[in-house]
Amino acid sequence: MISMLSVMAQALTDAEVPNAANSATTAVLTRTSEVSNTATLANMVGGLIVVLAVIFVLAYIVKRLNLVPSNGGVIKTLAVTPIGQREKVVLIDVNGQQYLLGVTPQSINLIDKLDTAVDVPVTSFASRLKQAKEQQ
Repeated sequence: MISMLSVMAQALTDAEVPNAANSATTAVLTRTSEVSNTATLANMVGGLIVVLAVIFVLAYIVKRLNLVPSNGGVIKTLAVTPIGQREKVVLIDVNGQQYLLGVTPQSINLIDKLDTAVDVPVTSFASRLKQAKEQQ
């Protein structure tokens, strides 16, 4: 009888060990799944940040290089030529009359009101981008 009880106790302990190992395996898989989900979320957020950064950098470059001409409105910028780090000469058109302006960070000065209109050739985006790359 005692031997039978010891055999039954041994069987119960052996049955509990796989259950303990099984629950430990389940806990490890659960933790691995949580880590995997966290890593996936971090990768998605990181990718989103990179895409947004690229968009803002490209928008800054387009704005800085004046690659998109503004054709709407009464005042049109026809040409811009930098003559220093922060100084430039700008040719604008207001209702068919052209003005040459000197622009600095502190002021804008009228250099000349042109009597004859200057014909400025319209260039494509690709040629402007190529020209900007060559200037650098």
